[in-house]
Amino acid sequence: HGKIKSFPKDDQSKSPHFTAFMTFKAGMTHIVRDVDRPGSKLHKKEVAEAVSIVEAPPMVCVGFVGYVETPRGLRALTSVWAGHLSEECKRRFYKAWHRSKQKA
Repeated sequence: HGKIKSFPKDDQSKSPHFTAFMTFKAGMTHIVRDVDRPGSKLHKKEVAEAVSIVEAPPMVCVGFVGYVETPRGLRALTSVWAGHLSEECKRRFYKAWHRSKQKA
């Protein structure tokens, strides 16, 4: 289970939108590319660079959290869950789904 470590500052003039997307680093490889930096010794030459491969599994929205501003910062006011959650989603909330009564 990953978690989003930081979010961008909220702009209240914009409508609600995604502020982050969960991904994980799957590995690294290298690429060969032409450098386009006029004035550099490497201009119009090929260089090998390391790159990260990022994997983004499908995301499903299962709820929203409403926040209220307090003198000490934001506080969670309420959570709204989706009416119908898939079994695949419910399994994530249990440590031992196979032993439970599966009534999530």
